[in-house]
Amino acid sequence: MREALFIKRNAKKWQEYQHFQTDDPDEKAERFINLVDDLAYAKTFYPHGRVTRWINSLAVSTYQSVYQNRRQDFSRLLQFWKTGLPLVVRKYHRILLFTFLFFAVFCTIAVYSSWKDAHFVRGVLGDDYVNMTEENIANGDPFGVYKDESSFGMFMRIAYNNIRVDFLMFIFGIFFGLGTIWLLFQNSMMLGAFQYMFFAKELGLQSVLVIWIHGTLEISAMIIASTAGFILANGILFPGALKRFDAFTRSARDAVKITVSLVPITLTAAFLEGYITHLMSQHYDRESGNFGLPVWAAVLILAASLSFIVWYFIIYPIKVQRSVAAAAAAGPVQPLYLPDSE
Repeated sequence: MREALFIKRNAKKWQEYQHFQTDDPDEKAERFINLVDDLAYAKTFYPHGRVTRWINSLAVSTYQSVYQNRRQDFSRLLQFWKTGLPLVVRKYHRILLFTFLFFAVFCTIAVYSSWKDAHFVRGVLGDDYVNMTEENIANGDPFGVYKDESSFGMFMRIAYNNIRVDFLMFIFGIFFGLGTIWLLFQNSMMLGAFQYMFFAKELGLQSVLVIWIHGTLEISAMIIASTAGFILANGILFPGALKRFDAFTRSARDAVKITVSLVPITLTAAFLEGYITHLMSQHYDRESGNFGLPVWAAVLILAASLSFIVWYFIIYPIKVQRSVAAAAAAGPVQPLYLPDSE
């Protein structure tokens, strides 16, 4: 094979290895094996070529990253949150958008159905829950459900439940995405009916200030976990040029990274619900408009939560991708010249 053709067939792979780092040990090992094979071929047929020096530098770099000192674990963890995860999220932005649209459509259907049919809310949330909420509203305590237990107990229960739901939404993607979309449908319908119930009782603004203090992060995590489930399904259903098992393995690896990253977000949402929402529900007074927390503080927490989600999962991944692309174009290893003819 002529050197130009050899470069043409493999340059994209080598550039990916150079500019898109991975923290996964299995993928690092796979990259190293591929580079050693390519290097052996290049040394045999093009011993003095620039491509041989390039592959050799990549192989050395990969070897060092595999066997580097474990004292650098913190640095690798920081690199994962700073670069690795945003690049994974950016790769699946389209699936994230579709997931959000599914969620929005399901919620809209729930709100519309609740508006048109008074019994719809009971069908979704259950008679016991609706009766309890209506009784609380009649007694001037609409958010009483959030103060039935201690803050710590509430935090632990909610954290466990929400993390479990997030992982189920991811894992159920293995059923060709049908399990994930069913869970997303259920939770979206419940949210739409639940929120409509408060707006129908003229408590819409109050419910936003109290419930969405924690709900912003909680619902965002649910949507992103559903995205991870669809990523898993995408690897099974649409392998592209890869073997189906290889495509599934890659999508599963990316989906796991996204799902695990949601744990601190879900824990933060549970903390806000167990302590801040709990506090606001205890001190809520409809007559005086007192929430036990200044309105500006509630709005600040809500806005900060929403801003973080939009920035880290939408804006920042785009910036990281552009930065990596710019580095690839102006890096120390310039693109090799590929003649038009072979």
